[in-house]
Amino acid sequence: MKIVKLKIKLSFVFCFLLTIMIVMIVSGCKSKTSQISYEEAYNIGLQAYTYGLPLLETNKTFLSMTDASSGLVNQFNHVRSFNDSNSKVVVAPGASGLSSIAWLDLTNEAQVLHIPKVTARYFVLALLDPYTEDICNLGSAHNTPEGDYVICGPSQHEIIVPQGTSQIKVDYNRIWIIGSTQVKDVKDIPNVNKIQDGFTITPFGKYGMEHQLPTIEQANITSKKYELPTGLEFFDTLCQLMQQFPPPEVDKVQLKAFESVGIIPGLIPSQNSNLSSEITRGLTDAASDGPEKIKAETRVVYGESAKKHNGYLLGGFGTYGTNYKLRAVIAAIGLGALSSDQTIFALAFTDDLMQPLNGSNSYLMHMAEAPPTKEGWSITVYDTKGLLIQNSINRNQFNDSSKLTKNADGSIDILFQALQPTDATEAQNWLPVTSGQGFQVIIRLMAPEQQSISGILDGSGWKPPALSLHF
Repeated sequence: MKIVKLKIKLSFVFCFLLTIMIVMIVSGCKSKTSQISYEEAYNIGLQAYTYGLPLLETNKTFLSMTDASSGLVNQFNHVRSFNDSNSKVVVAPGASGLSSIAWLDLTNEAQVLHIPKVTARYFVLALLDPYTEDICNLGSAHNTPEGDYVICGPSQHEIIVPQGTSQIKVDYNRIWIIGSTQVKDVKDIPNVNKIQDGFTITPFGKYGMEHQLPTIEQANITSKKYELPTGLEFFDTLCQLMQQFPPPEVDKVQLKAFESVGIIPGLIPSQNSNLSSEITRGLTDAASDGPEKIKAETRVVYGESAKKHNGYLLGGFGTYGTNYKLRAVIAAIGLGALSSDQTIFALAFTDDLMQPLNGSNSYLMHMAEAPPTKEGWSITVYDTKGLLIQNSINRNQFNDSSKLTKNADGSIDILFQALQPTDATEAQNWLPVTSGQGFQVIIRLMAPEQQSISGILDGSGWKPPALSLHF
């Protein structure tokens, strides 16, 4: 009996001490967070907003595209005709190729992506993770052969894939496939549609069996519009998404700073009683001011690049490391950008004098020579929200297949203005904009010539043709 009583007493003491330790830890956390001032919480909140925006923007796009009325999980949505002013799901959609979009859910099993034989044209299927990192590009720029590619999530890295297939290991259960196949002209669309039909996704367990999900036509999709959460809900959602999609190891330092204000994977800041009123007020105001901060950061990033690159934000995006500011800026103005070995982007909001582009003016782009690429180039005009501009001739872009009038020396002059030029030669090289409204121009170099533009990021390789006022 004495031994039993002793055990009971020791057990009681242990439980008591354990309770004291838990209270001390919780009190310590509360004490630690209570020492954070409003200003500190506000500044950390702004950092967290910048860090988390790409994750939330990608999730918003996922929800919009995979709404119950549209599907899209583990199957392709092929856009069968050119994007136009009604294409509003993706920011800055391409206008010289047909898109093929899919979202992979690898939670329960791997998915097998089939790529058909594609010759004599540019195509890409890019795999992006939830943080907008371009982790893998399959396509003509990398001479990807026809075949089956087993895409394995975190729990499937050790599976044995069938002979004759290739394995692609990814670190997240959700992967966004952004595909594009070059269209040479309107008559070429049926050829591209056949190629799109060859892009298929099959559950690993059904591979080799008779299995084919119906593809979803863009025309049949009724996307529900989702908005980014506001206030503390922004950080609640960020914490939930970070739990679902654990941040990469390289983000540890940044995440440590967030812990002091309760932004921790799996927690809910708005329901955290340990956070002081100063912290919750700071985070609420940070979420409110976040959009303006991203706009300000966009101006800074753009300005730094524009001074070096004829007024353009220039570079290959899609790989960011710890450059959270650039990642957030690209998520805001061009979500889903690909890495530089696949596509290089030159984005202009201003002319060569750093004045905002406006449809009340006329602008001339003088191309002395074609951009250095293996797979072609395109020049597309958008409104300030990244949407294709509605116009009377339904023209939003030129590319290397366009029939453009050339000057005697082989150079090309492209006009950007609201009114159609009276001169037939100028009209052939005219991209319409809207009078009185701002616009932006994106030049894309597909499969860029690495030797020709090895110094593209610092301006020592290739400079985009400037946009100058035309009188």
